[in-house]
Amino acid sequence: MSGDDPLGRRVLGEFLGTGLLVAAVVGSGIAARKLSPGDVGLELFENAAATTGALVAIILAVGPVSGAHLNPVVTLADRLFGGIKTRAAAGYILAQLAGGWCGAVVANLMFSRAALELSTKTRSGGGLWLAEVVATFGLLLVVFGVVRSGRAGAAPFAVGAYIGGAYFFTASTSFANPAVTFSRMFSDTFAGIRPSSVPAFMVAQLVGTGLAVAAIRVLYPNMAQAAQDVVVPHPATEAAAGGDGKGRGGIDVPEVLFVCVHNAGRSQMAAALLDHYARGQVRVRSAGSAPGDRINPAVVAVMDEIGIDLSKEFPKPLTDDAAKAADVIVTMGCGDTCPVYLGKRYLDWELPDPAGKSVEDVRPIRDEIDRRVRRLLQELVPVG
Repeated sequence: MSGDDPLGRRVLGEFLGTGLLVAAVVGSGIAARKLSPGDVGLELFENAAATTGALVAIILAVGPVSGAHLNPVVTLADRLFGGIKTRAAAGYILAQLAGGWCGAVVANLMFSRAALELSTKTRSGGGLWLAEVVATFGLLLVVFGVVRSGRAGAAPFAVGAYIGGAYFFTASTSFANPAVTFSRMFSDTFAGIRPSSVPAFMVAQLVGTGLAVAAIRVLYPNMAQAAQDVVVPHPATEAAAGGDGKGRGGIDVPEVLFVCVHNAGRSQMAAALLDHYARGQVRVRSAGSAPGDRINPAVVAVMDEIGIDLSKEFPKPLTDDAAKAADVIVTMGCGDTCPVYLGKRYLDWELPDPAGKSVEDVRPIRDEIDRRVRRLLQELVPVG
């Protein structure tokens, strides 16, 4: 994959990020054993603290490129929710495994050990396997719950905090990552795992993934709407445009963000209509400066009249990441509460608020939004 391929850059981000993560896990384990010989509790604390700090920093560093999955179960879950395509998911997982292996080699060499050595540390038993199920389940719940809440900026710290805590509240010290599990068997150190113990750990992690996906579907029925922002928002344009960051005919895909106060009416209608007409040639998002609890029922009804289903949508908060990614920001009645971002094209559509109005009163608002959306689409994607 060339450096000009968006997927190639994302895969490279996953390779480097996972490699650094494993280097931190294995390297801090070796250092802890040297610094605090014989004190297992202190060694584990040092290992956990270094891993947690490194994980937060790595997510912040590579997240804007790849989303910083750094973990095959995160990638697998994101694929199941539709946030990533199969081709990209396969590339991510291979990069995570290869990067993790390289990270283990580098960690060994940093501490003057053999580049490759198989661990002799047995980790086996029902309690450890159950711990891996719990650790993986909790990790995925944290990742997708934070993204679904719209607080993507907190994701690196939430993931780091969870992994740091799980080092101590799970019997297995929370591997929760098949790539890390695979890589740790190549270092016969404090953080190592015997090759014969690896398959059962991976099976437990996959079981935890299945349970987590089922729970997330129940807790967040609309998870698919936010899945492409896992773990943090990144330019996963192939999910919206067809695989290569381009629209039909190889044209770059512009991004439009519709913003109103509650994201329960006008901005939802505008986003749905533009997405409907653009057919993948424009990436569309909507958000609210003070999001409500649900979509206005009258708005759902008038959109259903023209064959667009908003019943599964939900109000989303306006985030810096969404605004920075947009080429055009359309504000709709939020006035001074809508923040201004330099360098963006702004349109202000003055439209009545559908809140508290009947279906008959909302229908003209929908039709006016429809006319404006069609004009905007003609500007963004000229005919021919």
